[in-house]
Amino acid sequence: MKDSRSIIKKMQVTEKGALLGEANKYLFEVASDSNKVEIKRAVESLFDVTVTKVNTMNYEGKKKRQRTAKFGKRPDWKRAVVTLAADNKIDLA
Repeated sequence: MKDSRSIIKKMQVTEKGALLGEANKYLFEVASDSNKVEIKRAVESLFDVTVTKVNTMNYEGKKKRQRTAKFGKRPDWKRAVVTLAADNKIDLA
């Protein structure tokens, strides 16, 4: 079993995340090889809340131009939108 801190990399605080926060949904950047069940258990153990739903999205890293004519690439990453039970909140402060 993976460690909760290795599954949840960071909480994303964005404009879209702020709007979703009103609907009791939170954005997390998670490990690319994690699944919805692992993400649910990790959030519940780290923040002591009840998770009702997890949606995931895979993002492909952007192309990045280097000093020469070669192109590099930023790493691929995964985002999770976690919906909490009605009476639960995650304190962002």
